[in-house]
Amino acid sequence: MSETVRRIVYIEDEPEMIDLVRLILTRKHFEVVGANGGREGLDTIRRLMPDAVLLDLMMPDMDGWDVYQQLKADEATRNIPVIVVTAKAQNIDKVLGLHIAKVDDYISKPFSPKELVDSLEKVLKGR
Repeated sequence: MSETVRRIVYIEDEPEMIDLVRLILTRKHFEVVGANGGREGLDTIRRLMPDAVLLDLMMPDMDGWDVYQQLKADEATRNIPVIVVTAKAQNIDKVLGLHIAKVDDYISKPFSPKELVDSLEKVLKGR
């Protein structure tokens, strides 16, 4: 039985983080497409229509929350699950993300490979 490859877009302004996540997820049958910053990320998502999005919040060109709002405002992309992956690890940030903004999950950097894979499998379950 062959595993279905799920496509993930990771919007992150640090290429090393994209490479690390690609290394972790490729072994778990995910294809990771990196996007350097918010504007490139939005273009990539609209072009590829991925199974899920990993989204950094703090980026120089476009804040992650702006990216998230644009995704949710667009009928074509609003149902794509979004997992915030950020160094903003304070409880208030997590509460805002999960309960106010309604992101699908919230992972604080640094994270373990298992935490990342578990989060993706959780948000993709039944899709």
